[in-house]
Amino acid sequence: MAPDPFRIRDHVGDFDAIVADIRARSQAACASLPMEADIAYGTDPSETLDLFFPSGARTNLPVHVFIHGGYWRMFSKRDYSYVAETVTRAGAIAVIVDYALMPAVRMATIIDQVRRAKRWVINHIAEHGGHIGRLTVSGHSAGAHLATFLFNETETPSGIRGALLLGGLYELKPLQSSFLHEEIGITDAEVAAFSPATHTHDRSTAVNVLVGAEETAPFHHQADVFASQLRGQRVAVSRCDLVGRNHMSSVRDLGIAGSAAARHLAALIEAR
Repeated sequence: MAPDPFRIRDHVGDFDAIVADIRARSQAACASLPMEADIAYGTDPSETLDLFFPSGARTNLPVHVFIHGGYWRMFSKRDYSYVAETVTRAGAIAVIVDYALMPAVRMATIIDQVRRAKRWVINHIAEHGGHIGRLTVSGHSAGAHLATFLFNETETPSGIRGALLLGGLYELKPLQSSFLHEEIGITDAEVAAFSPATHTHDRSTAVNVLVGAEETAPFHHQADVFASQLRGQRVAVSRCDLVGRNHMSSVRDLGIAGSAAARHLAALIEAR
């Protein structure tokens, strides 16, 4: 039997080493960057976000929201604090969002959570020195999937000037026959309601669709199809492969100065 193309561990030999590295980088970011931790955007314990700030005066700063991946069932915001290194270096406030995990909750709950996190940002980030007119978002894997729900038809006008979607999942049907069937059991109703490929999106949001060149075939296919669909909706889209990067090394690069992924992220923030 062929390996499951969605089981990342089977295709990334140093999976555990990369996870350990990003967690160490995140601990270092929390220790070195100005931050405000565990701000509640809702009443559930999972509904918190962390803010990281660039040095200097905090007035009318760009704001960037990052949503982590993990197939909706693992990791937390504290594992991805390192992304704030690139965001703050670009002069923006980093908002790293946490959410509840499947299967304890269903996908509808998570999407509602990230939308409410966005609303918290819109309503409160000015109190922390941010300019809501300079709002961008990024996400990796399941986080890229979730990020699309911040600028689709339900959220139009979205207020999201630009989005970076890395290694994302935009059609959920193939996941029903993957290893995730036993872990989170995506339902037919969730496929129908929450596949970004079936939604329309805000034409005022510029979207950068990225995939590691060494990702498995379904990630490339989904990125190509979704980028084409966005173009058909008259959304400004760029589509790029990250040379020599897989599903995990590509997201680690978001926090590494000089990497292609970090350059894309900084350009998104600085252009908006």
